[in-house]
Amino acid sequence: MMFANSLISGFFQSNAIGQAIVLAQVGLSVIMTACIIGKWLQLKRMRHLSRAKGHEIMANGDVLSYYVSRNIGKVTPVEVIYRMTCERLVKMFSREERNQIAARTPGLALSISSREMELVKNQCEYAFGEEEIGIEYGMGMIATVVAITPMLGLLGTVWGVLDAFAEMGAQGNATISTLAPSISAALVTTVVGLLIAIPGVAAYNWLSAQIKDIISDIEKFTNDLLGRIALEMQRRDA
Repeated sequence: MMFANSLISGFFQSNAIGQAIVLAQVGLSVIMTACIIGKWLQLKRMRHLSRAKGHEIMANGDVLSYYVSRNIGKVTPVEVIYRMTCERLVKMFSREERNQIAARTPGLALSISSREMELVKNQCEYAFGEEEIGIEYGMGMIATVVAITPMLGLLGTVWGVLDAFAEMGAQGNATISTLAPSISAALVTTVVGLLIAIPGVAAYNWLSAQIKDIISDIEKFTNDLLGRIALEMQRRDA
């Protein structure tokens, strides 16, 4: 309670620049908190759905079964990667073969060349890269706030100290009772910056670990998908 009172009193004792910096820091902290909560909810949902969809897709009879039997949306990165890869794969076949795929003709033998397999792989890896960027979206804002708020705090403190010494010089005397309030007010911006940055760093590192795990799961699905395509589609010379 005493600590909070010191911050509040220090805020009102600080100059206009210091108060503006504190308000800017608080505004940035609100943005950062919203990003952290939103990213946490997104990752929580994404992890559950991606794993479930990955198992569902790979549990089908062949690599194209899920593609032709389901209306695949854009809910999870796994679905997007699978859909884009299958779209590229299907384009490799003739119109007659595509019709047979759509009709789910039993015993259909499909094959692609090594060059065509490379094109499918490139499409799959491109889709994975795009989804990876999407998963990490918003982390830059958190990192920016974590980096900026202490720097703003340091700027406010230095500015306040300069004002304090300038006032002391103008008065021609210096005592603890006259100098202490100004220095205390100048330190408020640094304290606020650290109070924002420290939990921000912890949240950023935790979210980064969650993102790393999710990307690892999606990368495993991508490798399994490409391996299954290579296994099921017999090779032929281009």
